[in-house]
Amino acid sequence: MGSSSSSKANATNALEQRPEKHICVIGAGPTGLGAIKIVKDSPEFKAGRWTVTAFEARDKIGGIWNPAPPDADPPLTALYDSLTTNTPHPLMSYTSYPFPPETPLYPPASTVLAYLHDYAKEFDLLPHIRFNTHVERVHWDTAQQKWNVTVQGGEQSQFDLVLVANGHYRVPRIPSTKGLDEWRARGKVTHSAWYRRPEDYTGKVLVVGGGYSGMDVASETRPFARVVIHSITGVTPADEDGGKFKKRGRVTEYLDAEEGKVVFQDGTTESGIDHVVLATGYQFNFPFLSEPEVVHDLPPRVPPLPEALYDSTYHIFPLGKHLFPLVKSYPPSSIAFIGLPLRVAPLPLAEIQTQAALKVFSDPSSLDAERETDAVRARYEQFRAAKGDDEVAIADAWFRFGFKEQFDYRDELYEFVGTEYRIPQWERELFEQKDLLREKCRELERKGRAEAWLRGVGAGPDPMQEWADFMWKVLKTGDLESAA
Repeated sequence: MGSSSSSKANATNALEQRPEKHICVIGAGPTGLGAIKIVKDSPEFKAGRWTVTAFEARDKIGGIWNPAPPDADPPLTALYDSLTTNTPHPLMSYTSYPFPPETPLYPPASTVLAYLHDYAKEFDLLPHIRFNTHVERVHWDTAQQKWNVTVQGGEQSQFDLVLVANGHYRVPRIPSTKGLDEWRARGKVTHSAWYRRPEDYTGKVLVVGGGYSGMDVASETRPFARVVIHSITGVTPADEDGGKFKKRGRVTEYLDAEEGKVVFQDGTTESGIDHVVLATGYQFNFPFLSEPEVVHDLPPRVPPLPEALYDSTYHIFPLGKHLFPLVKSYPPSSIAFIGLPLRVAPLPLAEIQTQAALKVFSDPSSLDAERETDAVRARYEQFRAAKGDDEVAIADAWFRFGFKEQFDYRDELYEFVGTEYRIPQWERELFEQKDLLREKCRELERKGRAEAWLRGVGAGPDPMQEWADFMWKVLKTGDLESAA
């Protein structure tokens, strides 16, 4: 007993003797909130040796889930009125905080925003956030061995660690398709970042992009538009609903804008298009970082790894563990990019990535730079074998995680930080079924059965297992007409 108490006292004293360290979080969206919470959980914060300050450009938390009219360029959020999650909430929630019982599996944006506010309130995060504070510049001070963070108005503060969590759904990616610029100049093209309501789109509408936003826009505008053409790379052309809905391949050229004519990859054309909605994704954008800290360009071909950190707008390169800059001009342990991987469950990822960042911050030697360099090279060679010499394609693929990859990555981080937790098998299996599960849930809603099926789910002593059982139940129900 005495030995144990003495060890705890020595550990506490060691923490108290360390100089105070200041941590900056950029952004108070879902990723930034998770980062703040994890910092607050640390022994160093609880001992008063770490502080955390988050800078949020908007007046409320929530990031993309915080609605705003599309009157900025680009809009403050890409959130459209009908948006629901594309992942069931038991798989996307923070590991430390589940959604309330009986929450629909694919909740609307308002429910997600309420959940984020509840999370911030539960863990007392708001006192650490400075709202309406835009970060203008982040620069490494070699003499002080700290980051100088400048916010609007010229105010400057120094931080020992910067956690970049500003999201990547703000700056639209516009394709370089031949002829598109003329269409844009004539006001016939908008990006889905500006999309809010389907009734605003009538006439003949071309929707470009096969992701979730493209699917939603194409589906929602069908009752209001005269014709909807959905352009998806690699799709087999098909007409539905008497030609009112058409699936086509990739657009290769925009011809005369007045005529509204485009050419698809198979050589076929469509004329009379009134408007184009580009659901073509977003850029990674870190305007507060510039040379020498970050070079805004495609990195040179590997090997060797570049000595500087590059932002190609498709990826940030090179990063160890998809977090830490593998550069020598500033310590990799002093800055981490949280939440870059795509097609993942972002909230639990934010928590474990921040834990990894804090481990490396506390013990820089825990990051094996040579091993991480080898891992980056191996990943590059893997993509190069698949993409050839197309550096843009390699960059675009870099953070697009597959179903298995995202869970393996999280488990690797759990192992790295020294926790025994591993993602349960049911979570991996259900994530692969999430699109089918979404359709099953929509069918339940159409038949008016969703509320009854959800009653009491998640209210028991093991809510996550209840949700897992519920999701399997929905998936295994073939005929909802006869289902209880």
